[in-house]
Amino acid sequence: MNNYYYIIAGLPDLSKDWVRGEKDADAILGEIKEQCSARDRTVIGFLEKGYVDEELTPEFYAEASGSRNRFIREWFQFDLAVRNAKVKYLNNALGRDSGKDVIYLKDDEGIAREGTWEFEEEGKLELILEGKDILAREKGIDDLYWAKADELAVFHYFDLTVILSFIVKLKLIDRWMKLDEATGREMFRELVDEVRGTFKGVEYAG
Repeated sequence: MNNYYYIIAGLPDLSKDWVRGEKDADAILGEIKEQCSARDRTVIGFLEKGYVDEELTPEFYAEASGSRNRFIREWFQFDLAVRNAKVKYLNNALGRDSGKDVIYLKDDEGIAREGTWEFEEEGKLELILEGKDILAREKGIDDLYWAKADELAVFHYFDLTVILSFIVKLKLIDRWMKLDEATGREMFRELVDEVRGTFKGVEYAG
């Protein structure tokens, strides 16, 4: 889809002193959606719902698990696994029932099942959660999300998966702009370099 090239070309140039500037995450996301098809915008809209606390219900995750879009299915499987693991860790730390507030989905027979699926990163997440530095913990968790976005986009170059991967990274960066701007700025620079590097020598000429 040729519009993807324009999305990359439209990324803001970042200097050492760059702050949020005229284009924040919402503005960039708006430009992305303007250049996508109606079908792509529908998928992106569902992805955006996953960043609204009130939307993160068992019904939402069940809908995501049945999505025709592979990125949506696997991204929210991972997201639910991370959230459930965090809840269980907190429960154990507070001496509560480990299943309290964990989101369970139901299988085809209506039997509740834990929405963790295969969660290879659980060991890494536990080590991160044991850290004492709050910001370091948050950064470690977001690094897991960043790596998952990369993993899901492997062998994808000019399709919606690339854009969805970009968007979730943009969401991570936006959160860090509010938590710690220096970290967010560095993550944004990394994302711009990463995406432009992918397209360089193909169609994009930066």
